[in-house]
Parts: sequence; C-alpha cells; structure tokens
Amino acid sequence: MTSRTEKTVLYAGSYADEESEGIHVFELDLLTGALERTGGVEGIANPSYLVPHPDGRFLYATSEVARFEGERGGAVAGFALEDAGRSLSPLNRRGTGGPGPCHLTVDATGSFVLAANYGGGSVSVLPVGPDGRLGDRTELVQHRGSSAHPKRQRGPHTHSVTLDPSNAFALVADLGLDRVMIYRLERETGLLSLNADPWHQARRGAGPRHFAFAPGGWFAYLVNELDSTVTAFRWRPVRGGLEQVQTLSALPPGFSGQNIAADIHVHPTGRFVYASNRGHDSIAVFARNSETGRLRLLEHEPTGGRTPRGFTISPDGRWLLAANKDSGNVVVFRVDRQSGRLAPAAEVAGVQSPTCVTFAPPA
Repeated sequence: MTSRTEKTVLYAGSYADEESEGIHVFELDLLTGALERTGGVEGIANPSYLVPHPDGRFLYATSEVARFEGERGGAVAGFALEDAGRSLSPLNRRGTGGPGPCHLTVDATGSFVLAANYGGGSVSVLPVGPDGRLGDRTELVQHRGSSAHPKRQRGPHTHSVTLDPSNAFALVADLGLDRVMIYRLERETGLLSLNADPWHQARRGAGPRHFAFAPGGWFAYLVNELDSTVTAFRWRPVRGGLEQVQTLSALPPGFSGQNIAADIHVHPTGRFVYASNRGHDSIAVFARNSETGRLRLLEHEPTGGRTPRGFTISPDGRWLLAANKDSGNVVVFRVDRQSGRLAPAAEVAGVQSPTCVTFAPPA
C-alpha cells in the first residue's frame, strides 16, 4: 500500500458560483500518477487562480469578478492550510481595486500578494499578516494604452505578475498593451515603482500572457496568447532588464485552425519548457539550452480535453497535470525526465470549468 508520504496535495481552481465548490483538493500518488479528489471549498466566486504562501501555511485565490462588496473590482481570498494542506479554513478577503483579477503571486518573504486585474488593466499589492490574513492594499498601478487587435487590445489587460528570483522586480505581462512592464518592489512598503528599464515591447498583436523564470534566474520565458508564440529572454538581474533571445511558434508547422496560447512552465531541471495551446488543445514541449536560453520544439501532446487554460508540473518533475476548462477535466501526464516528452497516465479527474492547478508547498 502506498503511504501518505508518497502522495502530495494538489489544488484546482475553477470558474464557479459561490454556491458551488470552486476550489478542489486532490492527492496525487507520486509513484503511479493516480489522482484522488479528497475535498473542496465553496463560497468563492470564480477562484480561477491559486497560489500558496512560501511557508506552506496559507493559500490565496483570486475571485475573478467585476464587483466586490459593492465596489468595482475583484478580490483575493486567503485560506489557512491544515492537515498537510488537505484542509482549507477561510481567513478573509480583500478587494484588488480592479475588476477580473486572474493571476496572483506571493513575494518570497511572504509579506505581499500581488494581483493582476485583467478586466481593469491594473496590478495591486495586498499585505499579508503573520496569521496569513490579508490587509488593505498598499498599491494599485493602473496601465493605459492599447494595441493592434480590434477587440482584445482596445485597452490594457494585465494577465500575470511574476517576481524575479531576487524578489526585487515584478514583471507584469499586459496582453492589451503588448508589453511586459517591469516594476521595482519596495520590500518594506509593498509599493511599486516603474523600473529605469521600464518594459519589453512585444510584437504588435502578440498578447503577452504568462511568464516563467528558469532555474538559476538568468533566463525567462513568455507565452504570447494572441499569436501563439513563446519568447525566450536573457534576464539582467542588476538593472532588471529583458534581452530578447528568440521567439518561436507554440503550434505545429502547417496548423491553420483557431488557437490562443495560455500557460507556460519550466521543468524543475531547467532542461525543458512547456506551453499550452487552446484550440489545438495541446502542450508544446521544448528542449532548452541552458547556456544560451534558446528553445527547440520537441513535440505536441494532446491534453485529453478542450481548452487547457492552466497546467502544472510536480516538484519532482515526474508529472504534468493539465486543466481542460471546456471539457471539465484534469488530466495527468507522465514526464520522461531524460527526453522531456509526455505520455498520458490514464488518470482523469472531472472538475467543472477548471482553470488552474497548483501543488501544495512542502509542509
């Protein structure tokens, strides 16, 4: 029999109303890939993105809505984790000041939660108390402008906020502006200031969405939603600058159907990069050169469902789990740690409109 120590806890966020379980709790068997649902949490509207606190005691969820407590904007909800992350107890909620928060990160010290408000085109900062409860926001930075797409880029749409390995810079991917904005994070106050090297300008119509650093912190990768591409960067950690290395398609040659890219992750070994396609409904697998940061396409693996909005890789690098929003399932894949290629593990969990999956931090 498999012991509890050979299992890890996994959370899935989703689009759900307050009367439904929007956060789902699973256990993944790290030996077999078996996935077992063990619980859920209701009472949060559209908990579409989840992020754990670095000390492993708390979990934070977006409430991707347009209004919270009678005011314009969405919210972040905090939970205390108990029983090694298997049980979630509500702490409190705080407004983000902008509608449609769709992505969160917690800074490395655990002092602040940063939220990207897609609908409002802004980024907000919420302080975290010693008990995990959220305080009133310390910062709200509003983006302005537009870009080429006649519908999707008529205004700013911040889609993610990612902190660099030094915890000094916040990189905000704005789909509506075709920019990755670079801010300095004031570690004592939680205030954001525009960096001297203020942004990376993507190709018009690209639609920057999610951003991920490789181990070591010298290279980073951006998935562009609208043109379904992946851009590799060299990161300049002292000045906080992005130097573009390469942009390549996340789609197979000759594909002519409709597609928008979604999520991106670097394998824990740093040898591979993965990006999800919605339309082609696949995970694009890239080999990564650790010296140059350049990528080489290896394969496209069907995700076993429709519209893989989010996915994650287990900390040991052996499993990839894809959340297929429109088919309502989470599918487990085995990762070949030598080649990086994926193989379905025949484990599928039904979840209504899953949008993100993330692992509980080590207890």
